[in-house]
Amino acid sequence: MLWPYLWGTFFLIVVPAGATAVIAFTRYSTLRPPTWVGLKNFSDLFANRYALYSLFNSLFFIAFAIPLRLLSAFFFALLLQHKERFFGFYRAAIYVPTIIPEAAYALVWLWIFNPVYGPLNLLLEALGLPTPAWLTDPVLARFAIVILSVFQMGEGFIVLLVGLQSIPRAFYEAAAIDGASRTQSFWRITFPLIAPWLLILFFRDLLVSLQNTFTPSYILTYGGPYYATTFIPLVVYELAFDFFELGMAAALLLLTYAATAVLILVVLNATGFHKGNPHV
Repeated sequence: MLWPYLWGTFFLIVVPAGATAVIAFTRYSTLRPPTWVGLKNFSDLFANRYALYSLFNSLFFIAFAIPLRLLSAFFFALLLQHKERFFGFYRAAIYVPTIIPEAAYALVWLWIFNPVYGPLNLLLEALGLPTPAWLTDPVLARFAIVILSVFQMGEGFIVLLVGLQSIPRAFYEAAAIDGASRTQSFWRITFPLIAPWLLILFFRDLLVSLQNTFTPSYILTYGGPYYATTFIPLVVYELAFDFFELGMAAALLLLTYAATAVLILVVLNATGFHKGNPHV
């Protein structure tokens, strides 16, 4: 029963990944056969200011989007973990942005961030607050991409909801008998038991977040203004399909995944999660 899946994984994931790793060490423009250049693509990337901009923007996105998305998912999971009236509707509302096609989701936010008739600025204006031009200011444009990504918390919300509901109620009953407050129960029971779930979601978000920046940056700003939303996937796309530098595109992709793996190992060592004794 697993053979179709295994064959699909091999031909659609393993083979392309191996080909990408090989192409990263070649000069390949699709018009001529690839020629081996060793580490030249990597050295060219470190000297390419455009690639360095994308690295800074991607790190900025990771530093803000992942914590905000995890905290938001955790907050709503805590709020909606019990069975109450209309809670099913609220849970579905939180999950819906995750299943909307990425292009449609980006177009919705393009309308929301519109400085003239967008609902966000209309709301700010009604409250007497400043109405910024979200997508034309470099700093605000970065935060705009972060904001729209935070609302795609549905998968993390569902996972944390299951994690919270799997904690035995007897733990809280025993703590209440011992005189523990809700705050003490949270820090002594809920958070230690849900911490491994949060860590797994952090790794998952770290792996997929960089990939998910391509569509919003392409549709909303196309990397602008002033390269403020130029993320690594957009640079990989442009190197490969605009400039036909498939070798450099593969090298940048390989560097991205290597840096992601290093970051995951650092977090694993810092938390002790890989030893089965997390102390987050």
